[in-house]
Amino acid sequence: MSTTKINAPIDVMLASLTPEIYDRLLTAVETGKWADGIALTEEQKANTLQLVMLWQAKHNHNAEHMSINTEGEMVIESKQTLRKKFAGETINIITKDES
Repeated sequence: MSTTKINAPIDVMLASLTPEIYDRLLTAVETGKWADGIALTEEQKANTLQLVMLWQAKHNHNAEHMSINTEGEMVIESKQTLRKKFAGETINIITKDES
């Protein structure tokens, strides 16, 4: 697999990122793999994480737990705030029956 280095101003690069591309980059950062299953190199991980954080700083008006808001600040919500936010929501957990 070959890589291409892009030398562009950050604003130009961020302006070209669509929400779909951002979602793909975010998934790659979260999983450590591209959509085709190929693992990110250390350099790709660092660059992709930086792009995700920059995109969040510019576009994330509804910051979730541990994200970057539009002011460029890390936002960390407390457990209490998260409990209130998700109060009443349920999660179905399926367990394997050992019998």
